[in-house]
Amino acid sequence: MRIAIIGDGKMGQAVAAAAEARGHVVTAMLGIAGNEMGRGVSAERLGHPDVAVEFTEPASAADNVLACLRAAVPVVVGTTGWYQRLEEVSGEARRLNGALFWSPNFSIGVAVLGAAVTAALRAVRGFGGFDVHLVETHHAAKKDRPSGTAAALAGAGEEALGRGIPVSSLRVGHVPGTHEFVIDAAFEQVRLVHEARDRRVFADGALTAAAWLPGRKGVYTMKDLLADMETAR
Repeated sequence: MRIAIIGDGKMGQAVAAAAEARGHVVTAMLGIAGNEMGRGVSAERLGHPDVAVEFTEPASAADNVLACLRAAVPVVVGTTGWYQRLEEVSGEARRLNGALFWSPNFSIGVAVLGAAVTAALRAVRGFGGFDVHLVETHHAAKKDRPSGTAAALAGAGEEALGRGIPVSSLRVGHVPGTHEFVIDAAFEQVRLVHEARDRRVFADGALTAAAWLPGRKGVYTMKDLLADMETAR
C-alpha cells in the first residue's frame, strides 16, 4: 500500500515507522513547513498515494482533510480537537463521493473500554448512590482538553447513564494517554482503565484503518471498522 503522511511530528514519525515495518511505501511526509492550512496538499505533493494519514494539530486538521478529499485521496485523520468542523468536513466528503475515516482514538483497547463502560453504566443506572466521573491524562504538549477520546467516551457514557459525567484533564510529563472511569458508591468503587503504553498503538490502529478505507466511499469511524471485522469472522 502507498501511504502519504500529513504531519511530521511524533505521531507522523510513528506512523511512518510502522508503515515501513509492515512493508508499505511512504510516498510523502508533509510537515507544516510545506503545508500551511492544507495549501500544500495535492495528489502530486502526496505522491499519488492509495491513502493519506493525517496527524497534525487541531487548527490545521480540517483544512488538510478537505484538501485530501478535493484531491480524491482517501484520508484517515487521527488529529483531535477539530470536531467543531466535523459536520462541514463530513458533508464535503459525501458531496465529493470521497472517503474519510476519523477517530479520536485508533486503539482497539479503547474501543473495548467504551463497550465495557456502556455496559457497566447501563447496569448501575437503575440504582441510586452511584457517582461517575472520568479522568484523562496526557503528555504536557497535548493541546486539546478534554481529549477527543475522553469527550467521545463521556458522551457514550452519558447516553448509557442518562445524566452528565464530569471529566478531569491532566497534562503532565510524557504520558501517551490514560483514560479512567470511576463508578463510586459509599461502600464500593469500580474503576475501568485504559492505559496506552506507547504511541505505536495509535499508529498501528491508524494503519489498519488506512488499509481498510481505499475502495470505500463515505464517512467512517472505528465502530464501522470493528463491525466489519466482526462480520468477517
